Amino acid sequence: MFTVFSFTCVIDLIISLEQDGFISGFMDFYIKEGEPYLRTPYGRMICYWDGTVHYALYLMMVTRISKRQGYRSAGLYWLGSILLSMFVFLAGNIVGKYGSDIRPAFLLNIPFLFLPVWAGMKVSEKPRTLTPRTAAEVAVEQQKLPHQRPLDLLLLIFLLSAIAYTLFRGFVALDCPLESCFNYIYQYEPYLKDPVAYPKVQMLVYLFYALPLLCLFVYGLLKPGCSWMLDWTLVFAGAVAQSQFTHIGGSLHPWTPYTYRVPEETMWPFLLMNLLYAVGPQILALRCLMHPEFFLSPAALREADQDKKHK
Repeated sequence: MFTVFSFTCVIDLIISLEQDGFISGFMDFYIKEGEPYLRTPYGRMICYWDGTVHYALYLMMVTRISKRQGYRSAGLYWLGSILLSMFVFLAGNIVGKYGSDIRPAFLLNIPFLFLPVWAGMKVSEKPRTLTPRTAAEVAVEQQKLPHQRPLDLLLLIFLLSAIAYTLFRGFVALDCPLESCFNYIYQYEPYLKDPVAYPKVQMLVYLFYALPLLCLFVYGLLKPGCSWMLDWTLVFAGAVAQSQFTHIGGSLHPWTPYTYRVPEETMWPFLLMNLLYAVGPQILALRCLMHPEFFLSPAALREADQDKKHK
């Protein structure tokens, strides 16, 4: 499977480079006759991401497999990235301005929505590779309150801000008549009105899927022993990294019509908000991966310690 996916990564990188004028004469016919929506700024950015980040993740996982090392973390990060990219891409193609021009080549994308689900189930069955901790060490960490964990306190502030921002942008995407929504879409993110529909679909995915996860992460940082945080923060980090890359790139790309591009006077606030929204989940996932004591189950650790003593 990694061989097939890696091949498509190279194809996607060629497509994006050709559409932006760096090379020529490779994929023009396919784009024109097969998937014209790949000419859009969103299509180009999604191809750049697939041809670089996804390709690097495939190489990393194959290398670790060949060395008989764990690849669960990389696999979960890739799972979130590819699933969200394909969902937004396929849904945008159907409901956007290219919905009336769907061609048979569109069906080539369907396996890339379902195969990652199967691969993700296999990856999730792999054991976690964590540094051994004793039940006593975990108990000490889990007794700490949020103000005794400075990084977690900052992450809680980020998550609460991200919840408000996700909810607000969801209302904007739904054409909320409030004046604040109207001002935001025209002054900061007019790309949300682009008829290709990818940015609107992405904001709705954030609203209906990312928002509940953000709320669960707040709970996970307050309630000790939520071991699911170790996996879901990685999936979420991969999804947000991919989606924010394509959203920021599409908003600023010179091929985006001028009326839908970010105005120059609000460029820096736009970049600041969207980069913070992208970076926060990466820090959260890294925190859970590097220092998982707060999220481990004390009961499971006590059983493991007892098994070791019996042996």
